[in-house]
Amino acid sequence: MAGAWIGLAVLALALAWPVPIALSKAAWPARAPGTALALWQAVALSGGLSMIGALLAFGLTPFENDLGVASTLLSGHILDGPVPAQAGALQIVSLAGAVVLGLHLVLSLATTAANTARERHRHRALIELLSSPLQGSPGTRMLDFPAPVAYCLPGVRSITVLTEGLVRVLDASQLRAVLAHERAHLRQYHHLVLLAFKAWNIALPWFPIANRAEKAVALLVEMLADDDARREVDDASLATAIAIVGSPWRDGDPAASAIAADEIVPEADPETLGARVSRLISPPGSLSRAARALVLMSGVALVAAPVAVLVALV
Repeated sequence: MAGAWIGLAVLALALAWPVPIALSKAAWPARAPGTALALWQAVALSGGLSMIGALLAFGLTPFENDLGVASTLLSGHILDGPVPAQAGALQIVSLAGAVVLGLHLVLSLATTAANTARERHRHRALIELLSSPLQGSPGTRMLDFPAPVAYCLPGVRSITVLTEGLVRVLDASQLRAVLAHERAHLRQYHHLVLLAFKAWNIALPWFPIANRAEKAVALLVEMLADDDARREVDDASLATAIAIVGSPWRDGDPAASAIAADEIVPEADPETLGARVSRLISPPGSLSRAARALVLMSGVALVAAPVAVLVALV
């Protein structure tokens, strides 16, 4: 176990820079967005555990690589000192860093979740006040607004919000595609996945990979919802609906920004919108089962490595 911290440090470094960059630039995720999303989650989880584990493993080297031994020896010296002779300053700082980083990530997730829930509750109250139920479509609200907008609000009683402007410009097939897309977000709990990556980005704003990961995951959940909608409508209808809903209407109407400020995902940028439409116009071939299995096994291995070390330390 003496070299465990080195291995975890190398893994953390790889998952902090080259691996996410390569994954975000790869073409295959569009062929298997669900598999790619699972890998992104494994990369994020393994990266966090590896950073914490590397600090913890290095800090425990003077204590027989045993957290219990370290706790026993250090607990009686925290207030009155001195620290045990075998504990160097670097090891003490490393142990403290592991605790601080772990708490920081957990608190960031809890704070982000609480803030998001509060914003959604306030937004939902406003929508229920200003909108009316859409006849023949349970759980859907119609908002009297001229711009083409569609989004969903997750919760105990999730709702999908459409504007009259959207209903006017879409035909029946395109409207069905939009509804299927938004309901797929709710049914597959995409808001929870996005919440975790948003919290990671907030916790580590100086970490450029966190922002890259959040954007990549946002595109993948859109592709997953698109694939769900494709089971109900043809690709051309869905692509047209995406282009209409994703049009940059906010730039010309400041008041419109407040209406959809709490969308389940950020407003798609032109690059994201183009990737989704291109994928529908020229569908790529699906990733083979063998390739999917290899990716999933790689994700499991990424998470298992730091978990095994942490379990051994405890």
